[in-house]
Amino acid sequence: MPMVIAIDGPAASGKGTLARRLAAHYGLPHLDTGLLYRAVALTLIDAGIPLDDEAAAARAATGLIADRLADPRLRERAMGEAASRVSGIPAVRAALLAWQQRFAGTPDGAVLDGRDIGTVICPDARVKLFITASAEERARRRHRELEGRGEAASLAAILADIQARDARDASRSAAPLKAAADAVVLDTTELDADEAFAAARAVVDRVRTQ
Repeated sequence: MPMVIAIDGPAASGKGTLARRLAAHYGLPHLDTGLLYRAVALTLIDAGIPLDDEAAAARAATGLIADRLADPRLRERAMGEAASRVSGIPAVRAALLAWQQRFAGTPDGAVLDGRDIGTVICPDARVKLFITASAEERARRRHRELEGRGEAASLAAILADIQARDARDASRSAAPLKAAADAVVLDTTELDADEAFAAARAVVDRVRTQ
């Protein structure tokens, strides 16, 4: 049976780093589904189209190709906010649903991280993890990450952005951010990357032996 690992959680919770490490450890392909929404947002921005143009956003999502996910601009801080805005458009989510499910259908399995993997994209995933941390800790992590890349950033502004994204992602009508009923919730506020990886790996290994 394919080993699909669904990892959800809010911004800067550490789910991306954890997903990449789990994928490498188990030899599975990995998809950061947030990049899909960032790519849709960037397509609109490049074309000078407002992010709230639902028809244009749906067209961008329908025409999205994998090569678009390699654009380094997708990793910029502003793109996270833009992605959060277009991700609330039901037509965008519908267009990207099949894209993500095809990836998850890899014969041996896959690791996907996002905000609705365990609830919508892969509800039958063998492993579901919901990674979280306090907003303050997540802001500190994002601040360190940006400083490490040489980007000037205000900790207070980052915290405000994270809190706004949390509220928007949790309250949207289309696939709101929440833990699946059968997900293992892992709070990483007091954990470093290695400790979080060990805890997640223990969950996966337990399922693999069942």
